[in-house]
Amino acid sequence: MARLLDKGTKLLSGHRQWINSLSWQPLHLNGSCRLLASGSKDSTIKIWDTHLFKTIFTLSGHTASVTCIKWGGQNLLYSASQDRTIKVWRTTDGVLCRTLEGHSHWVNTLALSTDYVLRTGFYEPSKENASNDSDNFDDVTLQTMALERYENVYKLFDTNGGERLVSGSDDFTLYLWKPETDKKPLARMTGHQQLINDVKFSPDTRLLASASFDKSIKLWSSRTGAFLTTLRGHVQAVYQIAWSADSRLLVSGSADSTLKIWNIEKRCILFDLPGHADEIYAVDYSPDGQKVASGGKDKVLKLWRR
Repeated sequence: MARLLDKGTKLLSGHRQWINSLSWQPLHLNGSCRLLASGSKDSTIKIWDTHLFKTIFTLSGHTASVTCIKWGGQNLLYSASQDRTIKVWRTTDGVLCRTLEGHSHWVNTLALSTDYVLRTGFYEPSKENASNDSDNFDDVTLQTMALERYENVYKLFDTNGGERLVSGSDDFTLYLWKPETDKKPLARMTGHQQLINDVKFSPDTRLLASASFDKSIKLWSSRTGAFLTTLRGHVQAVYQIAWSADSRLLVSGSADSTLKIWNIEKRCILFDLPGHADEIYAVDYSPDGQKVASGGKDKVLKLWRR
């Protein structure tokens, strides 16, 4: 059951079990970001109209819990599941386009090459006074600005454009996909010794970083899936990672109760940040790359500034 605020609390009910993942329709596709997708342990995905407070489509096809969903920039929805598959759905009519198979265990996490630009929309951190831009433009203009930024990133991989998707699994592997058109993976990425908790594309789309229960972070080429290096320093499982806006730094949170900031060019620890009293489950960089937030088992949220 999802809750939305609109002059009071609104309830969107329909899932039979708990909700694991949410994803909004990107700004460049809809200036009001009207649609929201939810993935549930009940093995379904629902697409909601948040203005009318009703279900538009129920996407059925997975045979086990849906663990992660991503709403891509081409109006495709990608879903990962404990049934060991990734499914690609057309959000305009709810049709299943294709199923991506290869993993031998649960698929825990997904990342899109366009994640950063989809998250930030029209916002360009490199521009002076970027945070005030929304006050000067109407919704249509902001949508157009978001589309321009998205298209610039969309065209980075080849002349025809295309989003790349990476999936991480309990089978210790990652797969790199071209999900808009191909069922077969571009690469199978091996090297982790335990299950994979998180994977992220760098904002400039050049690199992939993956975090694992094996206490390590690995860097990969986002074009080929080739292994580049292993970042070691944590002494327990690495739960989550996040990139800075300029793709130069990576933050990681671990069961060892520390955050680490990594210099990607030198491939070493830049800062070691103790302070939490227990395991750190969540970390995130602010879109402008100036702040990091962390939270975990000690029930404390910490903010860190560059």
